Amino acid sequence: MSVLRNIKSLAPLLDRVLVQRIKPEAKTASGIFLPEAAVKEQNEAQVLAVGPGLLDRDGKRLPMGVNAGDKVLIPQFGGNAIKVGEEEYTLFRDHDILAKIKE
Repeated sequence: MSVLRNIKSLAPLLDRVLVQRIKPEAKTASGIFLPEAAVKEQNEAQVLAVGPGLLDRDGKRLPMGVNAGDKVLIPQFGGNAIKVGEEEYTLFRDHDILAKIKE
């Protein structure tokens, strides 16, 4: 069994999207550090890689809704968790991504 050593070696298939949650700020704007229990997990994530998309009935690729580098809103639960070293990533289906965040 091979162990995944680098997340860049992972290429999502079909309509899957690889994301990493954006870590919430651990201190306030005035510089006060917050305890870990007070920092809620955010639903914002950075898209790291996307699959090529599903095929329609005619064999044509359906375009993906997001691209690598996009900032997105993801569901609180769901997806398939992947851990590489100390870092955590999640694979979602394209249709599970809630929104693209425009900056």
